[in-house]
Amino acid sequence: MSLVFRIVGIRRSPRNPNICTRCSTHVEEGRLVEITVLFADLSSFTELTHDLGAEKTHQVVDAFLRMATEVLVKHDAFIDKYIGDAVMALFNVPMRHEDHARRAILAATELESALQSLASRFGLSLQASVGIATGYARVGRLGSEDNKDYTAIGDVVNLAARLQGKAGPGDILISAESYGKHSAEFPEAISEQVLLKGFREPVTSYRLRGKGGIRAVNDAVETSARETISLGAMIFGVLGAPCAIATLIGPLAVALGASGLFGLTAMLVFLDQSAIRVPILVLASFAAVANLYTLWHARKLRREARIAPHLKVMTTLEKRRTIFVLAASLVTFGIVAFEITAHILLTPLIFGTLEACSRA
Repeated sequence: MSLVFRIVGIRRSPRNPNICTRCSTHVEEGRLVEITVLFADLSSFTELTHDLGAEKTHQVVDAFLRMATEVLVKHDAFIDKYIGDAVMALFNVPMRHEDHARRAILAATELESALQSLASRFGLSLQASVGIATGYARVGRLGSEDNKDYTAIGDVVNLAARLQGKAGPGDILISAESYGKHSAEFPEAISEQVLLKGFREPVTSYRLRGKGGIRAVNDAVETSARETISLGAMIFGVLGAPCAIATLIGPLAVALGASGLFGLTAMLVFLDQSAIRVPILVLASFAAVANLYTLWHARKLRREARIAPHLKVMTTLEKRRTIFVLAASLVTFGIVAFEITAHILLTPLIFGTLEACSRA
């Protein structure tokens, strides 16, 4: 189905390939969630610009940001934004991972290691400073309804940014909350107290030297990445995505229904009489079933005790989306029922009546 999706402009998001450029199904809106925030900044940017000039500096910064994005996404980060020669990434949203702080630290160390090959490529001494913090933030779109404006707001974002500012070239400065969950895996980190702008008291942090490619003590291959895909997930992935229905299946089903309701107009006659009418209606029915299954499964999850209390309450966006999906599914079933009635039951009856009248 990927080719069909690409034709209508639906692609993997460059911010994380697990979400698409159209559908915001996986994006949580208006929640306070625990996240890990990472800021990575290319050190000595001003000196680079002065020594290399704008054109060469642009090439270096572009290569750094592309490399950083690749490394971060590999650890399932969500790229929030690029700020000059810096990148801001979020862990644990939209995709949930219990070890999101560990993923951020590993991504930072791998980024520092990969930067050495980038330095060799350009014949420069390149280093980055990284700040990592874990805490609660409000996630959602800010300033517009566009998915590209999805971001996080909270003290944890400010803390990560301030830690990055205190980190030296090649250093990774980690908050106590991030480091405490996985301290045994990074024993080489050095504890220190740092004074940060906007924070009244000294902040406990842990400094890692990223150069040389630090790895966790127990950096085994993640088995969770090879989870079994359920039948329900496959149905949702192929047919149940709202963007797929709205873009591919929904308009065709509506067009078929309209052609039956309002007669075979010149524009819709081919679609109504062609062989693709039945497959389209079948696909539309399957898509509606998949959507209803998704709503039922989400309701079931919210009723289970293992779900965090703040996830059981639906946000305004989730309520709107649920109403839209439910309405679209019901409309689809109505259109399919009308098509079956009109083409299988009513049409023979009408033609039979007309033939009897003509004979009379």
